[in-house]
Amino acid sequence: MSTIIPGISNSAANNAAPSTVTPTGNAALGKDQFLQILVAQLQNQDPTQPQDSSQFVAELAQFSSLEAQQNTVSNLNALMVGQATANSTAATSFIGKQIGFAGGTVNWDGTKAVSATVEVPNGANKLTVAVSDPNGNVVRTIQLGSESAGDVTVTWDGRNNAGDLVAPASYTLSPAAFDANGNAVAANLSTSGVVTGVQFQGGVPYLQVGDSLIQMSSVTSINERNTP
Repeated sequence: MSTIIPGISNSAANNAAPSTVTPTGNAALGKDQFLQILVAQLQNQDPTQPQDSSQFVAELAQFSSLEAQQNTVSNLNALMVGQATANSTAATSFIGKQIGFAGGTVNWDGTKAVSATVEVPNGANKLTVAVSDPNGNVVRTIQLGSESAGDVTVTWDGRNNAGDLVAPASYTLSPAAFDANGNAVAANLSTSGVVTGVQFQGGVPYLQVGDSLIQMSSVTSINERNTP
């Protein structure tokens, strides 16, 4: 004969929810937790069979190594914060100055011709520079002909191959150099512009030149802005 408790069904009584235990503490084992474990081990050791001294020394060495590693990490973090602050301060000093930087992005404003520099270390029998719009379409191919070793200045007047002015935007210049046998040779392009601001992306400073963001590592020269 089953017993019925008023207010509680048999199914509820037979299927009581299991008790839960909320875990406490920190999953990370730091030097403080390591020391607490070591002290507890010493307090609860068997006096008739004490812990081996060599094992105790080894645990002390582990504690010292752990403390040294944590101090190293802390110092490195402080150093990284200081370096990031120094980079941010250095980046702001570029504002208002004209810089040269590796790459072929130029900003055509619709009126003023833009210039870039092509370095041809070994010279070239044929040198061309392709101008591409933001969609990657080549709008102009500038023929520079034969060039000796050194720097070559290329100027683009904002016109396409048909002689029409293109819309203001950021365009990409891509050089191509060939020797007398038609083999490709080295040709490195750099451009210049005035830094108008600094933007931070992921904590990394970028110099704003027109609509382009330039990494500080890409800067090849820094000059005072030439004002008319």
